Amino acid sequence: MRPLQSAMKTSLDAASPGSLRVLIVDDDPAIRRTLALCLKRLGCVVEEAATGREALSTVQREAMDLVFCDLKLERENGLDLVPRLVSERPQLDVVVITAYAAVDTAVEAMRRGAKDYLPKPFTPAQIHQHVERSRNRRAAEMRAAAPDATFDEAALLIDSASQHMRAALQVLARAATHDVPVLLRGERGAGQGFLARRLHAQSPRCGQPFSAVSCATLCVEDLANDLLGLGRSAAPGAGTGAPEKSKPSEGGTLFLDEIGDLSPAVQARLLPLLREGEHRPRSTDVRIVAATSRDLAAEVRSGHFREDLLYALNVVEVAIPPLRERTEDILPLARALLARLASHAGRDVPVLSRAAEARLVAYSWPGNLPELRNAVERALILSPARVLDPDCFPEPVPEPSAAEPVLGGRFSAEEIEKVHAQRVMSWAGTLEEASRVLGVAVTTLWRKRRKWER
Repeated sequence: MRPLQSAMKTSLDAASPGSLRVLIVDDDPAIRRTLALCLKRLGCVVEEAATGREALSTVQREAMDLVFCDLKLERENGLDLVPRLVSERPQLDVVVITAYAAVDTAVEAMRRGAKDYLPKPFTPAQIHQHVERSRNRRAAEMRAAAPDATFDEAALLIDSASQHMRAALQVLARAATHDVPVLLRGERGAGQGFLARRLHAQSPRCGQPFSAVSCATLCVEDLANDLLGLGRSAAPGAGTGAPEKSKPSEGGTLFLDEIGDLSPAVQARLLPLLREGEHRPRSTDVRIVAATSRDLAAEVRSGHFREDLLYALNVVEVAIPPLRERTEDILPLARALLARLASHAGRDVPVLSRAAEARLVAYSWPGNLPELRNAVERALILSPARVLDPDCFPEPVPEPSAAEPVLGGRFSAEEIEKVHAQRVMSWAGTLEEASRVLGVAVTTLWRKRRKWER
């Protein structure tokens, strides 16, 4: 084997910010030392582990990107370690190291979650190739997430401390490699848009377009012409002979946000795209990822959503927990937001008092991530203090009193509507956002608010 210490034309003496974080798992200290030297020259931040226990402890403690894992550890089977590593960090790239005679075992490790294998003896060029592949995957994920990641929530969604979110990410990572429809189910603002882009970035279609559409405004012509490029003849009642348009989603992923808002006509038009075989248009090559905050089963029972479309969409369902169910993430998200927004405002980053932290964790965050961002930004605007007190943030919603309208009580529909609308407006960033959530026109909501404020 060529010495791994041999010349690397593209070497870096020190890791730069955002460097790939690599873990070496091998019971041979000489292999670890040599491989670490090679990786550091490629600009990587390197950690080492001699046992499976050390490796698991490292990935639990740090957000590693890439792992080189020997399949023959002294007292352990690396084959059993691979799925445990991936379970801890679903976004992790695991490359197994094996002798030529054990390639079949390496293939089994890939079936259990490894990305690739590296046969012995390996060369610096092979190490460089695996590092570049991992870097390219990370870059694709960042590019895909950029349009939706307006603040640091993106990285924290990936590295969530919540077991609920990590379970969702694990399902998402497994579904990404299988070219089937995926349904993201969760409350508005829970991160569906970012997770849809992450799934696309992890899929074989990552080099192709990603298109996101709000289903509330989607019509048949938009679906057929603008998104899929099927031409005017594809829309019901259109004439024939029109030239086929280019397909913005061709070969890529089409994200349909709030699929429950689709009109019956668009539901009927979408169904053939999800079917296999002769029922699917030959000119269409697109993966459908949908999101909903509604109970689609209840929508089917009420006749507002097609049952066959629900079955076609729900090949893999990923349940995204709301922010109140992953309280471990609230303070890391709030601190990341404070750092980013304070930097944009040109001021020192304030800190949260312990009482403020307790209030943030106790609050239910019905608006999820957008509401948290709005609360942090409002606190920065209203308080110039170095330490933010609990008064800067929303109070936990109290239990309804006997005089406050509640569902099923002896209250008019207008009284119930007023309480609900006022609560939505309290966390929505704009009146337009509140009107979209409530399903009423902005002008109607403005008039009602003026009436209630008298």
